[in-house]
Amino acid sequence: MADASSAADLDALRQEALAALTGATDPQAVEAWRVAYLGRSGKVTQALRSVGAQPAEQRREAGAAANRVKARLEKALAVRSEELRSARLDALSDDAIDVSLPGRLAEIGSLHPSTRIMREICAIFERMGFQVVEGPEVEWDRYNFELLNIPKDHPARDMFDTFWIDGAADEDGRSTMLLRTHTSPMQARVMEERRPPIRVVVPGKVYRYEATDATHESQFHQVEGLVVDEGVSFANLKHTLYEFARQLFGGERKVRFRCDYFPFVEPGVDVAIDCFKCDGDDARCRICRGSGWIEIMGAGMVHPQVLRNVGYDPDRYTGFAFGMGPERIAMLKYGIEDIRLFLGNDLRFLSQF
Repeated sequence: MADASSAADLDALRQEALAALTGATDPQAVEAWRVAYLGRSGKVTQALRSVGAQPAEQRREAGAAANRVKARLEKALAVRSEELRSARLDALSDDAIDVSLPGRLAEIGSLHPSTRIMREICAIFERMGFQVVEGPEVEWDRYNFELLNIPKDHPARDMFDTFWIDGAADEDGRSTMLLRTHTSPMQARVMEERRPPIRVVVPGKVYRYEATDATHESQFHQVEGLVVDEGVSFANLKHTLYEFARQLFGGERKVRFRCDYFPFVEPGVDVAIDCFKCDGDDARCRICRGSGWIEIMGAGMVHPQVLRNVGYDPDRYTGFAFGMGPERIAMLKYGIEDIRLFLGNDLRFLSQF
């Protein structure tokens, strides 16, 4: 039987080890405890080795007592390790993402008012059988002016404040490349590439070198329309634009045509609709200014010279063209008073659409 001091030493060692294990609060501390008490040079291992130094009649009981202490500590180690593992899992569970919870909804944007109105305009003409085509914003003088009956030095060029681009010039040193001033160049491009019948609308950006104010911008949009075929008359133009006004603004709109000048059409007209706000009864109406009419576009029959320029026989083919500013249409339809808002990126404005 082990002497009292040996038994007392083992019991003291057990209590010391258990107290130290209780104070181990993370896996690294538990591993350090294992090395200190149960490792190859640990205190319990040393106690087992010291059994051999005891008298022969005491070794068996002393060894059994030391092994009981070792077994007790190994069990305590397993329990403590499991406690810490469970605690880590609980902590992870508290921090975990609950995938069943609804997430934060992303802010959903909307179409820009210019895009919205252009799509609406194009959709109306598509229902009438028009095809939507697009063209380059960097254009040649030939398409922007010359083929449209605006030759060099023609006074009509003064109507357009042009952004000229360096890099290409004619024999007189004048630039022949520009940012298109209207979408009308696509009239010439389409007629060069196709044979009648033609029925297209062309939405896109255009550029003018002019001062910016509430009604003018250096960059804006236009929607151009072109119809060419045998037997096309002004009556076809009137009916097309009447139907467009009816679908865009609603109701049985009155449409007014007044003579105007555009070098690529003859005759040319400005097109206005009756005021859908006041019907001409309010002299203070901010939309029609009391006139009862709202100008929405320019139009006319394609000039015979334009047809000749693209290789068409004006005695066989006739056509009409029209062009409008979507921003102006949107300003009228939605009550917007400053065209600069379209390019201002002000969410207070854009979020209304």
